[in-house]
Amino acid sequence: MRNKRLVIAGATLLAATLTITGCGTRSADTGGQAGGSGSGSQKVAKIGVIAPLTGDLAPLGLGIQNSVDLAIKQANEKGTIPGWKLEIDAEDDTATPDTGRNAATKLAADDEVVGVVGTLNSSVAQAVQPVLNSANIVEVSPANTNPTLTKGPNLDDPKRPYANYFRTCTTDSIQGPFAAQYLFGVGIKKVATVHDKKAYGQGLVEAFTTEFKKLGGTITDAETINPDDSNYGPVISKIKPGAPQALYYGGEYPQAGPLSQQMKGADLDIPLMGGDGIYDPNYIKQAGGAKVADGDLATSVGAPTDTLASAKQFVTDYKAGGYSDPYGAYGAYAYDSANAIINALKTSLANASDAKSARQATIQAMSSVSFEGATGKVGFDQYGDATTRVLTVYKVDNGEWKAEKTDEFK
Repeated sequence: MRNKRLVIAGATLLAATLTITGCGTRSADTGGQAGGSGSGSQKVAKIGVIAPLTGDLAPLGLGIQNSVDLAIKQANEKGTIPGWKLEIDAEDDTATPDTGRNAATKLAADDEVVGVVGTLNSSVAQAVQPVLNSANIVEVSPANTNPTLTKGPNLDDPKRPYANYFRTCTTDSIQGPFAAQYLFGVGIKKVATVHDKKAYGQGLVEAFTTEFKKLGGTITDAETINPDDSNYGPVISKIKPGAPQALYYGGEYPQAGPLSQQMKGADLDIPLMGGDGIYDPNYIKQAGGAKVADGDLATSVGAPTDTLASAKQFVTDYKAGGYSDPYGAYGAYAYDSANAIINALKTSLANASDAKSARQATIQAMSSVSFEGATGKVGFDQYGDATTRVLTVYKVDNGEWKAEKTDEFK
């Protein structure tokens, strides 16, 4: 959500293209000058990225990487942190916990790394958190939504597990209930659930189920799949007799798309709804296009980026940056995550002799970071969670995701 490094520095022109093989051949084009301007006398501080840069989820990971790159370039060009040059160090976690842990270990061993943006997957975050925390490196995720990452395993008695961990997106404890309220509100009272057994998917379904039942809805069946499954016939056969009006899926689009296609091919012609993990154009492709996917639903964090006045400059600058991959569902959140770290660095690097000595001070400074970002107001509560709780329901209409409802969860 493999380990190749992309270091972007000074006013050096990018002389080679890093080719990343994922869904086809992809180019991690960092768009022109890398890292902004700086002299040899400047000290270096690196912001790492841990995200899937290859594989099925690469489109999301590359959008995260590029958006961090943009924030770093802009900071260097403006001289945001006098005497310091920022660089990006992007590591591919392949959306797997073990690879993510290795990426975190690699970054932690580099004395110039002072912060990390990532991860995409909550299950990868669980492996990365303790590594970065032990090294006193601040981590800001643009995409992790599992609530236990900030509040611990007992949500009824929340305790923050890692003081170094923050996120700019809202959580499944909000996203799941938001989806339940939407479905119940449009008259859907019977829903079957499926999740992929990973932290993100399981947490999302649990939050959805609790709220849906509280509203008076019925869960007709609760099933699971394995992330590497491709035949969902047995699960569909179990679900059909309950006659659900919709299926709520916890997981990501590589499995959700084929599940929707097979479900409708088996005459279970009901909408599939999921969280931000399925909100991607690739979901529609993998579901078989508009004929199958039309009517399917997803929630995602925040309002649509292209509708936000606060994001107009980000969208313009991203396009001008010449990146070959779109910013995707989490680009604006990754941009804000990087800028949150940069805002903290203004304080922690002010009198620091080197990047490593500023790590703990950066964590402390992050708690009071507050600014107007591309996604709106950026700030963190006592657990490190984002203080904003805006979400959007999207529906596939004529083969495209279109915003159906944007609101703040209350």
